[in-house]
Amino acid sequence: MSISVHSETGKLRKVMLHRPGKELEHLVPEELDRLLFDDIPYLKTAQAEHDAFASLLRENGVEVCYLEDLMAEVLQMVPECRETFVREFILEGGSTAASMEEELFSYLMASSTEKELVLKTMSGISGEELGLNNRHPLARIARSGHRFLLDPIPNLYFTRDPFACIGHGVSLNHMYSATRNRETIYGHYILKYHPDYAANVRLYYHRHAPHRIEGGDILNLSRRVVAVGISQRTRPEAIELLAENLFREESCEVETVLAADIPNLRAFMHLDTVFTQTDRDKFLIHPGILGSLRLFHITRGSCSERLCVQELTKPLETVLAHLLELDKVTLIPCGGNDRVASEREQWNDGSNTLCIAPGTVIAYDRNQITNQVMREHGIRVLEIPSSELSRGRGGPRCMSMPLIRDDAE
Repeated sequence: MSISVHSETGKLRKVMLHRPGKELEHLVPEELDRLLFDDIPYLKTAQAEHDAFASLLRENGVEVCYLEDLMAEVLQMVPECRETFVREFILEGGSTAASMEEELFSYLMASSTEKELVLKTMSGISGEELGLNNRHPLARIARSGHRFLLDPIPNLYFTRDPFACIGHGVSLNHMYSATRNRETIYGHYILKYHPDYAANVRLYYHRHAPHRIEGGDILNLSRRVVAVGISQRTRPEAIELLAENLFREESCEVETVLAADIPNLRAFMHLDTVFTQTDRDKFLIHPGILGSLRLFHITRGSCSERLCVQELTKPLETVLAHLLELDKVTLIPCGGNDRVASEREQWNDGSNTLCIAPGTVIAYDRNQITNQVMREHGIRVLEIPSSELSRGRGGPRCMSMPLIRDDAE
């Protein structure tokens, strides 16, 4: 199968990444909030750290592919979709891009290679780059030539969010913000036209669906159980629609969706920023969510109801053990029992680990206390540098989209 992901802990075989590019150098202070960044990463170091991440994956037997390469391959193999892709990308780039559609179209279509074209759509395009500042003299003077006709997409290296693999299918997501929703255009073309995926992948959610949902909120706990966070980025209505689509598809093995309502905060933007699986029976969790966490059990409805939804009152570890058919599960606290360390390391993505095999995770090296606590619980922790990558508020799980995993052991 081109996509096969039934767990969070089975041996990881293939993963999609995006190497940070020029889009990070197009971040400017006054646009940080709108582009969902808290700081400006230094690109050279961010790339070195990301390369170390990719190398560590390969050293552990994982095939690494890149979003930018897959999209370029689509344009090479299916050249007739090139014009459609470019126009769609411009029109979804906002009113300024739409007003300059023909100029942007000509500029992008003149790219010498398909990969150059793709990277230009990712990095953003300024009026100065096109030599069009004279078209808008007031804007040129007021913005000092830094105005982007097509915004950069600096969040792209968090490949987990635009779409999420569930079993042999995909949730192609409607993102939280307009600036990130263009990321899903790449997923649409790859899934529709790339020979590795075309006609082989079921869509359980569509990017034009009315409610927002992001991949960082979707966790494959087993073949039959998917957890989805109700968070800053994912609405409960989207979870209902996803659940209906999963239950409707005969080939889908998912029987239960566990919705986890977490605080609606920037620090807790996705479920996987506070909760990740590190082994079949072990989970890393930020203790700060336990007091307010609400859990909802969603299954197929009866003839008169679309879904059956029940709020669960038992402790999280009891619920997980029952759903995963285990005697018990262990919750490993991010930061251990130190509240200050827990809050600091969660902010620096200490809870956001990528499991690459049962009991083996990749984590940021800066979260020393959490990494030690995991080791004390028998987890093998492989560390990567993170001084610049962590400025984007996302960890190893956020930066990776598993495409093929073995079943959990």
